[in-house]
Amino acid sequence: MKASVIVFPGSNCDRDVAVSLEAATGREPAMVWHRETTVPDTDLIVLPGGFSYGDYLRSGAMAAHSPVMKDVVRKANAGTPVLGICNGFHLLTESGLLPGVLMRNASLKFICRDVLLKVARNDTDFARGYDEGQVIRIPIAHHDGNYYADTETLDRLEGENLVAFRYCDPSGELTDAANPNGSQRNIAGIYNAAGTVLGLMPHPERLADAALGGTDGKPMFDALVEALH
Repeated sequence: MKASVIVFPGSNCDRDVAVSLEAATGREPAMVWHRETTVPDTDLIVLPGGFSYGDYLRSGAMAAHSPVMKDVVRKANAGTPVLGICNGFHLLTESGLLPGVLMRNASLKFICRDVLLKVARNDTDFARGYDEGQVIRIPIAHHDGNYYADTETLDRLEGENLVAFRYCDPSGELTDAANPNGSQRNIAGIYNAAGTVLGLMPHPERLADAALGGTDGKPMFDALVEALH
């Protein structure tokens, strides 16, 4: 599987996700600078976490207009899988590949800790390594992770089964206490209609090796390799 990681000024998780991809694929991903106008021939595009352009204006707002994003959008619309993690999720909403927005955390504070997620569906290339309804532990590190959309959009996401992961408690219950940022309906990640674009606030690459304290993020990368090799 050939993977590409897009690197923006302020990206700080590009190397982390590259390490996870290399461990899963056995080959280094292409690191594509944001000023490039095309993404090389690739099976997967990753928009990593960080603080692209220092999160000026809004998180991801400036990066969404980087030259490379035109080709990212073009390839995504043509069916190339795209994974946007944290700041990358912002980029997906800012570029119109996913609906809704990500606002300031309800606490108005930056949050960096492990959270529990419930796998809402496992019939996509991103989630086949998990069981539907499985509870996994994945770190978050964000100040603006509060997912918001109007009721019509939220109902459509629910009706079309486009919610990917939700914040939950250890028993899988979707409680307010388990929701770290105030996201509507405990949403931690969503898909596009085809299930080929995933926006996810938590960082699976930060728990993809036992040396990091856990491997709950590893099945995502392994599943992508199996599906896209």
